[in-house]
Amino acid sequence: MLTPAEAEAAIAATLSVLPAETVALERAAGRVLREALYADRDQPPFDRVAMDGIAFASAAYAAGRREFRIAGVVAAGAKPAPLNAADTCLEVMTGAVLPPGSDTVVPVEDLTVESGSARLAASVRPVPYGNVHRQGTDGLAGACVLEAGVRLRGPELAIAAASGRTTLAVTRMPRIAVLSTGDELVPPGTTPAPWQVRRSNAYGIAATLREHGYDELSDAHAADDPGVIRDLLERHLETHDVLVLSGGVSAGRFDHVPAALAAAGVRQVFHRVAQRPGKPFWFGGRADGRLAFALPGNPVSTLVCLVRYVLPALARLTGTVPPAPVPTALSAAFEARHPLATFLPVDRPPGGDARLVAHPTHGSGDFTALAGTVGFVELAAGLRWEPGSLAPLYTW
Repeated sequence: MLTPAEAEAAIAATLSVLPAETVALERAAGRVLREALYADRDQPPFDRVAMDGIAFASAAYAAGRREFRIAGVVAAGAKPAPLNAADTCLEVMTGAVLPPGSDTVVPVEDLTVESGSARLAASVRPVPYGNVHRQGTDGLAGACVLEAGVRLRGPELAIAAASGRTTLAVTRMPRIAVLSTGDELVPPGTTPAPWQVRRSNAYGIAATLREHGYDELSDAHAADDPGVIRDLLERHLETHDVLVLSGGVSAGRFDHVPAALAAAGVRQVFHRVAQRPGKPFWFGGRADGRLAFALPGNPVSTLVCLVRYVLPALARLTGTVPPAPVPTALSAAFEARHPLATFLPVDRPPGGDARLVAHPTHGSGDFTALAGTVGFVELAAGLRWEPGSLAPLYTW
């Protein structure tokens, strides 16, 4: 069996970045940029006033002047009138163009304004271009402002907008089908028979995917019938980039998913990983690049495999490097007495302690124990982990 690290590497070796598409600026949040962006003008594009106050020539102050007649007002977005006399100033607002003929700004809190004149406080020591954001200090026209490959968040989209862009070339988001199998599963709104359970894994998978920005999702369920499962897989493989399945991948008589995937043309890359929970995890791909992740049906197994393997794969599909797990100090001891890596849910203790507490679950079906947890740590097989030991944390 592969280790978790080997399984992740095997998945990564199978992937190719999805093609690019052009979208409107307002639809690009969370997407990965596929082109370099260049400034179409200096930033700032002019000497910009950085404080509400008055603008005047510093030479007048150097010559001994401390009081200036206010000759007008310059607001942000207004074309400024020039300052023509040494004994005058212009009232200026933050973001306004520094008026021609002036070279410094003194903020309002350092002024006394009376009868149309502004007098500088005795403590003020103006300097040339004080409280002025000089043209081009943030970047010059033609400079690269965003490299291809960055994920577009608020700051990046503000930069794109300031560069005059209304559309951007970004990686197409993966189309994902969330599929489940099992005769025992019924919808949440129904009353289960004593031998049935409500379908919950699909909702946890979809919520996690949406929380990470993947919202091109569809959902379907199939009974434990090989032909029905194969038909379901073939239909969704034609219209989706990724299938995320839950259930039917163990070694039981009704675990039909691996055989149905093979019949649908999906080549197995691996089946089973040396981990607990989630050992039966299956992964494969088709020659056309379609991928299938078949997760064990036990709820905790489903969610840890989703976070440990599927989310990093989706990041790579969109052209980014998955975030590395955070080394985290445990505040409780744990001993792994089996030859499998352990995925152990953790939560933060009360009282504002920044450390994490290892919280063992009672088997891979005890998903109620996940409420309030922040994620899980991965603990190598056969070791005793003492309080303070560092382990990689994967957050939900």
